[in-house]
Amino acid sequence: MRSTNKERFLSYVLEDVLGHLKGITHRAMFGGYGIYKNGVIFALIAYNKLYFKVGEKNIEEYQALKSKPFQYAQGDHRATTMSYWLVPDLIQKDPKKISEWVRKSVAVSKAGKKST
Repeated sequence: MRSTNKERFLSYVLEDVLGHLKGITHRAMFGGYGIYKNGVIFALIAYNKLYFKVGEKNIEEYQALKSKPFQYAQGDHRATTMSYWLVPDLIQKDPKKISEWVRKSVAVSKAGKKST
């Protein structure tokens, strides 16, 4: 059976980008995937792009690299923006940087859960 582009991108993220990290799992959701570290969601894959959870403590790094937030159209065609931002290619290709960005995104996700 042939794999789809979506499945190939998921494999790339899980093996090449995040493969050196422990505790990484994924779940299919809304036509994409949620990516978890030790049960905490910290990333999304949508439209063959990788997005990490962003908050006050890490947004400047994304803005400095001209990253953009994840957006999707609702039924009335209004764009909804989420607090997940595109992970730049140069970060995806650097295991040390990606580890740091994962750690920060997990912390943002955990902090968000405590405040709800």
